[in-house]
Amino acid sequence: MKQWLASGLALSLAACASVPGSADLSLDDIAREYVSLVLEIDAHESGYVDAYFGPDEWREAARRSPRERSELKANADRLQGMLKRFSSDDAATAQRAKVLLANVSSARFRLDMIDGKRVPFADEAEKLFALRPQLKPLSSYDGVLKKIDALAPGEGPLAARVEAFRARYSIPEERVRVVMDAAIAECRKRTLAHIKLPADESFGMSLVKGKSWGAYNYYQGENHSKIEINTDMPMSIGNVLGLACHEGYPGHHVQGVHNERKFRTKGWAEFSVAPLYAPASPINEGGADFGIELAFPGDEQWKFEAEVLYPLAGLDPKMAEAYDKLRAATAELDGALLKISQMHLDGEINREQAITLIQKYKLAPRDVAEQSLAFDRDYRSYVINYSVGEALVSAYVDRVGGKDPDARWAAYEHILSTPMLPADLKK
Repeated sequence: MKQWLASGLALSLAACASVPGSADLSLDDIAREYVSLVLEIDAHESGYVDAYFGPDEWREAARRSPRERSELKANADRLQGMLKRFSSDDAATAQRAKVLLANVSSARFRLDMIDGKRVPFADEAEKLFALRPQLKPLSSYDGVLKKIDALAPGEGPLAARVEAFRARYSIPEERVRVVMDAAIAECRKRTLAHIKLPADESFGMSLVKGKSWGAYNYYQGENHSKIEINTDMPMSIGNVLGLACHEGYPGHHVQGVHNERKFRTKGWAEFSVAPLYAPASPINEGGADFGIELAFPGDEQWKFEAEVLYPLAGLDPKMAEAYDKLRAATAELDGALLKISQMHLDGEINREQAITLIQKYKLAPRDVAEQSLAFDRDYRSYVINYSVGEALVSAYVDRVGGKDPDARWAAYEHILSTPMLPADLKK
């Protein structure tokens, strides 16, 4: 870390550009104060910091003597004021300042939420993630249910038929690790064919229970991540590659490596910390979800599953294509689940109504529906970051990379290596 701190003193003129007035700080100073702000917020809301790999003394100082939330709010307001007045003729520096302003604004609103403030679902998402979701009525997804009905024929309610269908694809618990290891290895191989990663990068995995999420990546710094897979529910063979790509390659692990690179090689202090609630969240979660399409375009996903993963799981590879069709159809219901989350969190429906609707539109049993509500309770509008963020990243890669595989990977890596807001993907 001493090497970074020393190099941080050799700042370019562009990086040191500052706003008029002696009371204003340089952009690097503002970034450093932002890191302190985020670390101190974590002292008031444990888990707010999702990853940190900056100097230990910064984190220890924040833990040792965090300011009161009223003081943190006042400091965030001061930083916002300076960033709004900031100007630079260098486009890259101006972009960095714009993203930093959005980050500070998000942190400022999170402080209000910690103090109990609540706003409508869409407003909350926009304030935290700089992205306002456009939600459609549930009735617009009824046509998707009819399509799924044809894929799961038989007697009884559709949700029960789909549940029985999915049950045939569950991995025996004793085989989960070997299947996950094979999936991670393949995702890594395909990512390394297009994205250069440090020679010392590594990725570990453990199986856990008692969580409201399905999997979680903890980026540790020094190019290392650990992933935890929740095994409360039986794991479906059709979800394995998605988890491996999302949490590992080219998803959260690769994203963490790039963020650490921006911090250590460019001296951008703000990238030493990753708040859970920030404008980067739709890009990170959406990009991680898009990773499966990037690494396994077209029919490559189910074909690899049939050739490698199904045999490892002790399942019949001939079932792979049928599951792929159902998987594609049920993915079209993601927007319905966001609408249910919005209705529930905004108080338009009660818990039992939400469970009934989740069972209908997620085609899931009650225990899975309850787990979805637990996620809403714990993370609220964070749920928008997956499907809404994926749509943004996918559209950007399609527009910039076209159909050329190398160009598509390059477009994705550009997102990882450049300070961006969700709105920048729409340009």
